[in-house]
Amino acid sequence: MKPKDTASALDWKPSCTATRLLFLLTGIANATWAAMVPFAKLRLNLNDAALGSVLLALGCGAMLAMPATGWLMKRYGSGKVLLVSGAAMVVSVPLLAIAPDPFMLAAALFLFGALLGMVDVAMNNQAVFVELQAGKPLMSSFHGLFSLGGLLGGVGVAALLKVGLSMTWIAVLVGIAFTVVTIQQSRHFLPHAQTEPEHAEQQRFRMPHGIIWLLGMLCFFGFLTEGAMLDWGAVFLRFERGMDEAGAGLGYAAFSLAMTGGRLTGDWINHHLGPQKIVFIGGLLAAMGLGVIVLAPWVWLSLCGFVLVGMGASNVVPVLFSASARIPGVPASTAMPLVTMCGYSGILAGPAAIGFLSRATSLPIALGCTGVLMAVVAFNAWIVKPTPAKAA
Repeated sequence: MKPKDTASALDWKPSCTATRLLFLLTGIANATWAAMVPFAKLRLNLNDAALGSVLLALGCGAMLAMPATGWLMKRYGSGKVLLVSGAAMVVSVPLLAIAPDPFMLAAALFLFGALLGMVDVAMNNQAVFVELQAGKPLMSSFHGLFSLGGLLGGVGVAALLKVGLSMTWIAVLVGIAFTVVTIQQSRHFLPHAQTEPEHAEQQRFRMPHGIIWLLGMLCFFGFLTEGAMLDWGAVFLRFERGMDEAGAGLGYAAFSLAMTGGRLTGDWINHHLGPQKIVFIGGLLAAMGLGVIVLAPWVWLSLCGFVLVGMGASNVVPVLFSASARIPGVPASTAMPLVTMCGYSGILAGPAAIGFLSRATSLPIALGCTGVLMAVVAFNAWIVKPTPAKAA
């Protein structure tokens, strides 16, 4: 991957900064909503079943918006889509904190999820073409900033609550920050003419047919693993390893820190190893980590397994996202929304599937099956291997 000329090599830097800020803010917005959930449960007097039903609205909004985003990007470009959806956060984030009843909260969540889905697809589209302009791997660091935003958002919300700021005002501040930064940085978003470049003759795949669905399936497995660590990691440590409630959260913390570190260093790793080795080694490392989690006889060794999963899974999805924009003959505005939708369906539906499998068998077996899926990802690493372009 090489820049076209000296000018293009310089042009990508402001766009890179703008896109990185959007990834960071999206992570912060996600963490802000996560912190709001217990407040919403208490404020609206929701039981667990009612809360679960309301939370479905977020995923529904995102899943419906992602395919529509592809059509909008074809017509207007990802920069304009990102500007409009990012600017609308000034309304959607505060609505989550002030919704007066469960129905209004579900509507606010649907809007928030739809806007997040649009932002996610559009900023990944921008990230791919910034990467192409730069001529070097950048996608992992973009996703690393999303993970860092999640950590900073969680810590920041806790600190602001500690000093006495209300959750409503925190939501207002996050919404304003998202909107102001989006508008201020929008002049650096790549314009529509640049969002459908020639499909990178320097990078071609071995098979063009059905490749989108295979990439989507592998992203589904990657996101399912992330969702499993988020939703089931603490449960496993509490009930299978006997840790107390405070200590059970250490598993996800170890996973999250390892994933953030892996993504922030992922561009350097990608530059030295290449995308195929990233997916192969990362998938195997995550599979081994899940094996350690479920088979290790000691708690500390299970925690090491969480670290292995975070390290292994950290760069798999960014590399697959980047690959989806370089399928010969397929516009990125067609491939990316579909791959993104498949991936995020893994983090939404995957943990529920693990729950059903756990009920039918056991939680260790269910998590072990997740490890098998990451091994499947590893042995399909050929999908991101570039081949030399044909001579003209």
